[in-house]
Amino acid sequence: MKKIITVLLSAAMITPLAACSAQQSGNNSEAPETTAAQTETKKEQTENDRETIYQVALLQSLTQGYYDGIIKVSELKKHGDIGIGTFEGVNGEMIVLDGKVYQALGDGKVQEADDNETVPFSNVTFFDKDGSLELSDINDVNALKEKLNAMVEENGKNLFCFVKMSGTFEKMNVRSEIKQEKPYKTLDKALETDQREFNYDNITGTVVALYCPDYMNGLNTPGWHFHFISDDKTKGGHLLDLKFSKAAAEYDATPEFEMCLTDNGDFQKMELSKDVSDAIKKVETNEE
Repeated sequence: MKKIITVLLSAAMITPLAACSAQQSGNNSEAPETTAAQTETKKEQTENDRETIYQVALLQSLTQGYYDGIIKVSELKKHGDIGIGTFEGVNGEMIVLDGKVYQALGDGKVQEADDNETVPFSNVTFFDKDGSLELSDINDVNALKEKLNAMVEENGKNLFCFVKMSGTFEKMNVRSEIKQEKPYKTLDKALETDQREFNYDNITGTVVALYCPDYMNGLNTPGWHFHFISDDKTKGGHLLDLKFSKAAAEYDATPEFEMCLTDNGDFQKMELSKDVSDAIKKVETNEE
């Protein structure tokens, strides 16, 4: 039976959990009565989940070419209402906003993802605003990172952070990619031929940004990862660059982390300790 394996992390301490089946095995015995203590525990777990970053697989596994879906979109929605990621075969860029999962395809179109679509990599959480800031006179993505880094330093650089930033952007440069077929190439090689870039002027929309602390190196990429979707939900993708005069941002700092893995044989054969930082930098920023 195919399994999903989860790992929990809190404030940089990783605790492996027992493997849990993606589908529960049959059990015809009558379920025991739920006690008041069990009900309270379940309530606490639900509340804690709102303070958890849920990650499907590793950016390192995606970068090395593991594009098979691990969970369905319908399952991903149970773990967050904001996020980023991609789809099986890296069939476009994922933007999760206000509980809906959008798929920015390689031809520039955006659609709401089908619940049965599967996910090889993603990060989501439930957005609870911890604060806000006004951003102005941002001429490129590096200037944006500087402003957001200052916010992170003030609020705790060892926490995860999702940012939701809305405004009208004078320049917006995003990318997506054409769906890959097996045998899969590494992501940097796939993007060399199948990346598609789109440039928009004076477009109104939302940037969804994730900050990962430095200790996440090896599981994700430290620092910022940006996706964008327009207000009319027709344009979007992985953000490469932007320019704007004014935008309003809200942020949600999050202390806990849960990672979902798979016991798939191809995944288990991967050398995930391999240093792919150069390849990650290339796919994240288009820089060599």
